[in-house]
Amino acid sequence: MQQQELIPHLFRTEFSRVSAVLCKHFGIDHIELAEDIASETFLLAMETWPYKGVPENPAAWLYVVAKNKAKNYFARTHMFHGKIAPELKQTTDTPAPEIDLSDKNISDSQLQMLFAVCHPSIPPEAQIGLALRILCGFGIDEIANAFLSNKETINKRLFRAREKLRAEKVAIEMPETAAIPQRLNAVLTTLYLLYNEGYYSESQDTVIREELCIEAMRLTKLLLDHPLTNTPAVNALMALMCFHASRLPARKDENGALILYQDQDEALWNRTLITEGAFYLRAASQGSALSAYHLEATIAWWHTIKEDTPEKWDNILQLYNRLLQLQYSPVAALNRTFALAKVKGNAAALPEAEKLGLSGNPYYHALLGELYQGIDNQQALQHLQQAWHLSKTQPEKQTLQQKIDHLPTT
Repeated sequence: MQQQELIPHLFRTEFSRVSAVLCKHFGIDHIELAEDIASETFLLAMETWPYKGVPENPAAWLYVVAKNKAKNYFARTHMFHGKIAPELKQTTDTPAPEIDLSDKNISDSQLQMLFAVCHPSIPPEAQIGLALRILCGFGIDEIANAFLSNKETINKRLFRAREKLRAEKVAIEMPETAAIPQRLNAVLTTLYLLYNEGYYSESQDTVIREELCIEAMRLTKLLLDHPLTNTPAVNALMALMCFHASRLPARKDENGALILYQDQDEALWNRTLITEGAFYLRAASQGSALSAYHLEATIAWWHTIKEDTPEKWDNILQLYNRLLQLQYSPVAALNRTFALAKVKGNAAALPEAEKLGLSGNPYYHALLGELYQGIDNQQALQHLQQAWHLSKTQPEKQTLQQKIDHLPTT
């Protein structure tokens, strides 16, 4: 790997490891300190490696520097308190506790930090933001880009979230066994939203989208590796992510334009990820609990079969029916209507689609544009044009424009 590519790569992989361990080491009151030390470590690498050369083991170098910076902070803090408060002077000789950057402690710290940032006291968008920052190594610019926001808004959101975690005295540790099921739901929701933020991103930066998906899968794997969180629902979520991620290479062309499912080149699908998804879906079948992740993962599995068959779409339709009964969402309702059209035809699906009344949703108008084709092409054109105006990304606008251009005029 070229030197100019190495530090960004290491920042993505090692920043989260260092910051999670330091957050656990210093406690929830000092999240910013942990982030600052991790950032300063990489800044030193950027300043010295171009001139002194890349160390033989770059990750180990980063760990040593981070440890030393943490120890120096500890020493400065105790010396400061010793000078301004003589009664605390005896603490100045206290040795700094050793920072454990072993693989096991890194994994444990990241998992514990995941539960901490997904605390129910802070809103979901703040949970995702903290997860991206502390556990995924994303910069403020990247987080702002992912949320179609700006740095000031993101900084304020993260500041409020950190303050709330301090006020609640949230411990960076695994919840008690009895509390894990309830707390795990919030963690899974955050990971699901994080993945969707990548897969259905409204950001015009297409690189960010895939990295969000990869980070969500990495964090979900942490849950699978721990015996108390390796549950059927976690396996189902991982299966869902694998099935969707398998199609990422086929979802855009060389110009970045989106390629719809029916137009994707099946040869570009990642068969290894499809196999992994099937493994996790089988593991998810243990027990009797049925989650929305089970149903969505099974729907995603049917989409790994490219050929359109009555069996395929009838199964998908029934799965959407169950999903809407279990957990209603407008997105699921839209997708269910598309499956209904595949099974019973556009004319049967149109009334069901129009009942949804999602007039401010571009996907709603795009679906109606599809369903009206061949029935009322003028209506189809109006809905496709409305979808174009509501779409927030250039790739989606390009795809819709192609549909508009190829729509028959009569």
